[in-house]
Amino acid sequence: MAFSKTVLARTISAVLVAYGAGAFVAPAVYAQEVSEQEPDTEVKADERIAVVGTRSAPRSVGDSAVPLDIIGSDEFTRQGSTDMLNMMSTVVPSFNVNDQPINDASTLVRPANLRGLASDHTLVLVNGKRRHRSAVITFLGGGLSDGAQGPDISTIPASALKQIEVLRDGAAAQYGSDAIAGVINFVLNDSDEGGNFEARWGTTAEGDGDMLQVSGNVGLPLSDRGYANFSMEYKTVDPTSRSVQRDDAQALIDAGNTFVPVPAQIWGTPEIKYDYKVMGNFGLDLGDNSEAYMFANYAEREIEGGFYYRHPHTRGGVYDGGTNGAGDALLLVGDLDGVGQGIACPEVPIGSNVLDSPEYQLIADNSTAVGANCFAFNEMFPGGFTPRFGGIVTDASIVMGTSGYLDNDWGYDVSAGIGYSRVEYLISNTVNPSLGPDTPTSFKPGAASQLEKNFNIDFHKGFNIDGFYDLVNFATGIEYRRETFKQEAGDPASFAVGPLGFDPVTGTSQGFGIGSNGFPGIKPEAAGEWSRGNWAVYADVETYLSADFMVGFAVRAEDFSDFGSTFNGKVSARYQLDDSWAIRGAISSGFKAPTVGQSNVINVTTAFVGSELQDQALLPPTNPIAALKGGKPLDPEESVSYSFGLVGELDNGLYLTVDYFNVEVTDRLSRTSAIPLTPADIQALLGQGILDATSYSSVVYFTNDFDTTTQGIDVVANYAQDLFGGEMKYALAYNWTDTTVDSYNPANINAAKVQMLEDNLPAHRATATFDYERGDYRLLTRLNYYGKYYEDHVDAGGGLDIFPGAELTVDVEAGYSFSEGWDVAIGAKNLFDNRPDDNPFASSVVGSEYPPTSPMGVNGGFYYVRTAYRF
Repeated sequence: MAFSKTVLARTISAVLVAYGAGAFVAPAVYAQEVSEQEPDTEVKADERIAVVGTRSAPRSVGDSAVPLDIIGSDEFTRQGSTDMLNMMSTVVPSFNVNDQPINDASTLVRPANLRGLASDHTLVLVNGKRRHRSAVITFLGGGLSDGAQGPDISTIPASALKQIEVLRDGAAAQYGSDAIAGVINFVLNDSDEGGNFEARWGTTAEGDGDMLQVSGNVGLPLSDRGYANFSMEYKTVDPTSRSVQRDDAQALIDAGNTFVPVPAQIWGTPEIKYDYKVMGNFGLDLGDNSEAYMFANYAEREIEGGFYYRHPHTRGGVYDGGTNGAGDALLLVGDLDGVGQGIACPEVPIGSNVLDSPEYQLIADNSTAVGANCFAFNEMFPGGFTPRFGGIVTDASIVMGTSGYLDNDWGYDVSAGIGYSRVEYLISNTVNPSLGPDTPTSFKPGAASQLEKNFNIDFHKGFNIDGFYDLVNFATGIEYRRETFKQEAGDPASFAVGPLGFDPVTGTSQGFGIGSNGFPGIKPEAAGEWSRGNWAVYADVETYLSADFMVGFAVRAEDFSDFGSTFNGKVSARYQLDDSWAIRGAISSGFKAPTVGQSNVINVTTAFVGSELQDQALLPPTNPIAALKGGKPLDPEESVSYSFGLVGELDNGLYLTVDYFNVEVTDRLSRTSAIPLTPADIQALLGQGILDATSYSSVVYFTNDFDTTTQGIDVVANYAQDLFGGEMKYALAYNWTDTTVDSYNPANINAAKVQMLEDNLPAHRATATFDYERGDYRLLTRLNYYGKYYEDHVDAGGGLDIFPGAELTVDVEAGYSFSEGWDVAIGAKNLFDNRPDDNPFASSVVGSEYPPTSPMGVNGGFYYVRTAYRF
């Protein structure tokens, strides 16, 4: 594909290609020497210490009984991505995320998937404490994450991190709900001195998507026995466009409509108008083997993205007036004084360009009585319109606690935390059609918030028991958690039922849609606050039965105020075969509780169904209409996980792990496919006082309606050697994941969604990293492989099937320390500007140049410079 690179893109690309050539040659030239020479620098990858996955003493990666990755802050931040989700996806192949260019609230908080499961199947911890959920429910989540409500890890500044621990194994018996796919623990920087400040700027190969970010971290002593570590980050990102003109929009232009935007619809990453985050991590030694700790954060960002184009002839509820007796397409015309109440409005045939119609010109002339009384939205938006959808996301949390040892050697940890997330939705360049010419064009259609309170008491102790080889480490504790989901009404104009939408006198509608088009406002009767609490008690035991054989057992019971109790367990083991090789494995049960939001949220969204846009009413599963269509109270998802693997720590420094996993999930929760509403259904809704029901085409709700089996293999390898007077570190990570939908309800879930669940994520993903450092110079080269996948284009379920092929991208960063404390680096993410396969439906459907769910993104190459000062 031809494109014109910016000056920065051309310059960085040329420098990095030349500078990086050695990184590709070196592995080939010296491959034989790898096995023959003894590196001077000992490999550290297998010796990193993690706290996640065990309540015994912190354990190294190599000694863990379950798959565990530890990512240091330096290797994590040396990449082109600045969003936490993309950064995770770059370094953990089993972690997938895509751009979500037009996907409702998913644009604000993107769902991410670990080991092929939904975004809320992964438990997120910060410093070992549960992270609260986002207020955003992903009403449209690309099939796999439809309806998910997980944490928003994008609110954590990368500058605050010491390391990231990724536990790739079911852990609900240890940590509770959501840990079906695994656990991610963000460990915060606890330094009491030094710090760094960094600035970076980048742009895409096409010259859009400019990004500016500044960040910093500073460690200070807290008296002479503690630390206070502060981090901040500020970022802005311009939008991108990877769009082609839609055929229907081009046909309007060809017919003489000069008001149609080019392109009519924009597909690309949204604009981040601002994004700032602050975080503090504090610790204080209290003496007598005890300490106090606290960490807190605040983050806020505003995002604006695109929506679907409203065609000025065919968009229902705004422009489309149906047909007359002769079958001619008519424009939707509003009679402002009421049908049959005064001046009558003429039929307006559309033709190839309604603006040329004499009847349209008659109603558009407001100097006449007919023109003043008869209204069409072509008078406001003659070329159609494309709403801009976004929101302001606010996130805050604080956790406080104390830990230490009692006189009887029992260790304790007592903590309390509060987490809060709020999203205020914004939509502009749109209308409330029922208000006619009096409609505003910008709306605040409401907000949602999530409040969580956690309280934990944990105890642990090692016991000497006769007959056991080593200490028997025992841990137990209790947890109480209360979560509240709140939905706030939008501004009145965003949900108002105007005179063109419903006439209370006649009980009829003129056919105009109700509410802010694209995302109708939350009505006062849909607003509300819902809460639940749950208690949990756990116990686990871990010990060595011999010098080589470690076993662990964990059980956890939880009781929820809304749906009852669950009980889960886990057994894990590791056996050292010889000095170099060990085997490990685990079996566990798990669960994911339905969230309060999923059980109670009410929303209307615009989605593509088949070949047209529809307004879909998302109702609680217990709503009478949802119940009529099969809805019932939600149950927890339940899982059984198996894993076994091989760990190799060889004398030559090679570290290798190969792990197989198998996760069976029953009663999986998702949003149904669109279920059409009959006229009788709409009348029933009107009878409930839901006056905007005439705008609904279909209903959806959350349901436990399918079972899956997900299996896969993870391979991780690390090696280091002396090379050219410096050190070269090699890292390989590979993931194969396969999901099978074992059973589902075809009345609620269509075949396209089944295939999205099974094949939307690439079955094969891999990264190979070459990290070379010599003196003040360093060069990192990373190869990223994405296997083929499937996309049900725009989640239409209408035969728009896309099967993009496998792709390979190259990331490079070259750095230099030019004075004490000062570093500069230039880099590229996707150096050679590789793009996904072209979308075969690009112009004929909605104008997306590439498949929007592409795991490699749609933007192509991104080139950046960054400088940092460390002290």
